[in-house]
Parts: sequence; C-alpha cells; structure tokens
Amino acid sequence: MLVRARTYTENIAHVTPLDAVALASASPRRRQLLGSLGLRVSVVSSSYVETPLPDLDPRELALRHAAGKARGAAASDHLIVAADTVVDLDGEALGKPSDVAEARGMLRRLVGRWHVVHTAFALRDDASNRSLVEVLSTRVKFADTNEETVAAYAASGDGLDKAGAYGIQGFAATLVERIDGDYFTVVGFPLAAFAAALPRIGYRLLPPAAPAVHPEVHA
Repeated sequence: MLVRARTYTENIAHVTPLDAVALASASPRRRQLLGSLGLRVSVVSSSYVETPLPDLDPRELALRHAAGKARGAAASDHLIVAADTVVDLDGEALGKPSDVAEARGMLRRLVGRWHVVHTAFALRDDASNRSLVEVLSTRVKFADTNEETVAAYAASGDGLDKAGAYGIQGFAATLVERIDGDYFTVVGFPLAAFAAALPRIGYRLLPPAAPAVHPEVHA
C-alpha cells in the first residue's frame, strides 16, 4: 500500500515568491527545466534507494519513488524538489535499460503502440514542515519505425539513462507520432503542474524579471 507524503489541498493565504529550489536528482534535464523557470537550482543528495516494487502499478510506483527521494533528501534552506518518471506499457513499468540490448528490446515493444508516461513530483519544505506529492500522466504513440532506426538509436546510448529507453526531447522525437497530454511530463518534469501546486505549500512562481535595457550612449 502506498504511503503518500502529507499533502496540502488548500492554498495558503500568505505565499512567498519562489526563487530557488534544491533538486534531489542528478538529472540534467530536470535541472534545466527548473532553471528555465528562472529558478536558481542546487542539487542535493538523497539517501533513498530505488528498489523493484512489483506489487505497485506504474503510476503508484512513480509516486512512491518521488516521495521517497524527497523524504530522503539532505536538509536544505530551499524548497526540496524530487521527481520520478515511469513508462507504462499496458500496465507494465519500463524503467531505465541496463544496456543497449535491453534498450533495443524496450524500443521494439513501443514501436507502433500507445503507452503512458507517468511523472510524479514531490515537494518538501523544511522551514514549514509542509510537503506534497503529485503525479501527471501523458499518453504517447510511437510511430511504425523501422528496425534499423530503432537499433541505431539504442546503440547511440541516448536512452540508457531514461525510463522506457528514450528521451522525447532528443532524436527520439522522430520516433514519436503523437502525444496526448503534457509534453513536459514526458520529458521528465511537469512544469505547469509544479507551478500550480506551489501555493498549496506556501509559495508562488513569478516570471523572472526582464534584464534592464540601458539606452545607448553616443559620444
């Protein structure tokens, strides 16, 4: 049975603008995505160890891992952010492949079919002792890609560190025929849902200030 992190479901009256987060993940993609929001992103370690949990369905598995990473993260003065992505093929969780051969096998199974990508994110604020965990799901349809392309992409190594053996933001975008849902959920972090969740734990996200424009000075 999944034990969820304590979740706040109502917006808090007094919210603080968020300008920095502590990311409990070594994922360069998630760091880049959070940075694109104008946030200063530092990386913190987490003691959580992912283990196979065959009794959980893929959606619950993503929730469990995200919550565990946040719970096990080192203490921080900044809001702690953790996430986990699971590829769901007919109820079976496809994680990160162990080698090129496994990556090729996963990709072959995805070709021409729909699957679901679940990305869960967990937030932990040590200053207020508030936390929450949430998951978004997006359906993805792979094209009827030929074996040569599948083998070449697997051999490139690009998908070895990604659930389901592919990353939609790279060459694998050419393997995807259609998505139904949030694109950033497939990349690995649902930005809009993250922003919408922040007021529930006392924060808000504002667009970064535009750089000052200085009038040109002529001699």
